[in-house]
Amino acid sequence: MPHHSLRTTLSLRLPIVQGPMTGADTPALAAAVSAAGGLGTLGCGMRSPAAMAQAAAEVRSRTDRPFGLNLFVQNTPAPDDATVQSALARLAPLYAEFGLEAAVPARWCEDFQAQFEALIEARPAVASFTFGILSAAQVERLHSAGSYVIGTATTVAEALAWADVGADAVCASGMEAGGHRGTFLPTGRPQAEGLAPADCAVRTGTPSQADFAAAMVGTIALVPQCVDALRPRGVPVIAAGGIVDGRGIAAAQALGAQAVQMGTAFLACDESGIGRAYRDAMGSAIATDTRTTRVFSGRPARGIVNPMLQKLHAHETDVPAYPVQNALTGALRRASADAGRADHLSLWAGQGVAAVRPMPAAALVAALETEWRAALAAQAALLQAQ
Repeated sequence: MPHHSLRTTLSLRLPIVQGPMTGADTPALAAAVSAAGGLGTLGCGMRSPAAMAQAAAEVRSRTDRPFGLNLFVQNTPAPDDATVQSALARLAPLYAEFGLEAAVPARWCEDFQAQFEALIEARPAVASFTFGILSAAQVERLHSAGSYVIGTATTVAEALAWADVGADAVCASGMEAGGHRGTFLPTGRPQAEGLAPADCAVRTGTPSQADFAAAMVGTIALVPQCVDALRPRGVPVIAAGGIVDGRGIAAAQALGAQAVQMGTAFLACDESGIGRAYRDAMGSAIATDTRTTRVFSGRPARGIVNPMLQKLHAHETDVPAYPVQNALTGALRRASADAGRADHLSLWAGQGVAAVRPMPAAALVAALETEWRAALAAQAALLQAQ
């Protein structure tokens, strides 16, 4: 099959996707990126169906350009009481610093099926997903609604699984990326287990901690392998992880990616929803200040080291899986933000954090375009010289 052009299909002037950043992105940010020639995206994993509809409407009120909505593919958990109480006991001293008591939240997460129906109703140009995989029937429903479907993969097996269910593109997320890892499949080689790669699509569930560790593949290794695996299917690859400037965009394209997804780079934009404490932490951070940890949410995610991460590090393997731990720490993280303190925030950021540039989103997109075109020209000149 011919390799479909992502930019042509989505009418994008630039190969830039603003990464979904649930809890930190805003309609203003998504709209600004889309209006500037990229693809703005709203992370809706923690938005209610009503909030999803409202956010989509706000983006449309700001721009007529394509934009995307992103969801977490997950089931609502039913943790046992002992697990919850043990987690609350660990968090109690941290809550006490703010004069609060650790308590069970009203809900663990939004209902995915209700969110999915809201997504169908919203009819965004792009519907993207992480943490799990859709069924072929769900992908077809999105296609019928006019949405282009992008799945997140941290391994080649996951990329192939998304192709098998009919995804239009795959975002290959390297370990350098900030925020949560999207790993959803066991990392054992399917051929060794007597399974074809297509069979992996039905082997979803909660990966083990060993699976998450094995799926920490770097962007420069992951992207070309996914490109090679998906080329026969005509499925384009979007590169993510550690890309913060135009040189990174050109490098990803040299590896075969048709576009890049950039989250950390846009996190520092004026339109981002993060507070001053978070911005200050990013402003002084370098690549070696980031770690991948489970302590904030129960799912491995890369962020800047702070006191809460250090205090709970000894319990890295003990905290309940996402979304339980995420819900249990929610009020604590909000209290820290309200107090203007970064010590109890989940400071999600990728390894490119030292190169972020605080500015309006439109100005950042313009700078990225200039750098990208200069990098392409430099590559062409180098090839000609050889």
